[in-house]
Amino acid sequence: MKIATHIVAGLFGLLFVAAGAAFFFGPPPKQPDLGPLAVKFMEAFAPSGYLTFVKVCEIIGGAFVVVPKTRNLGLLILGPIVINILCFHAFVVKGGWDVPHAFITVAALFLLWTERKAFAALVNRPADPATPQ
Repeated sequence: MKIATHIVAGLFGLLFVAAGAAFFFGPPPKQPDLGPLAVKFMEAFAPSGYLTFVKVCEIIGGAFVVVPKTRNLGLLILGPIVINILCFHAFVVKGGWDVPHAFITVAALFLLWTERKAFAALVNRPADPATPQ
């Protein structure tokens, strides 16, 4: 299971690093026609600098996920990005699922499951002994 976790984390992290780096260093990729609402949505974010911030977070989070010691921090950084990708395709595009979106979803859930003990500490705080029960 540990080897599978490393492989999935490596692919997941490198996918986000590559997507973020392509935004900065490559020519803009030809986007499929996602509909007029998606075009308006992206036109609102492009000039604002929001996409630049998201892509920097993708690179940082992806690099952290690849390294086992920083994997949980990387998952915390990429978690909101993954949710935004899923919500964009569910509510703005109204579908448009393909292999990369399925991989992102399954890989994120798999990595969260394998690291569940570490994340459980975020929500399961020990009781304060000074507080009466």
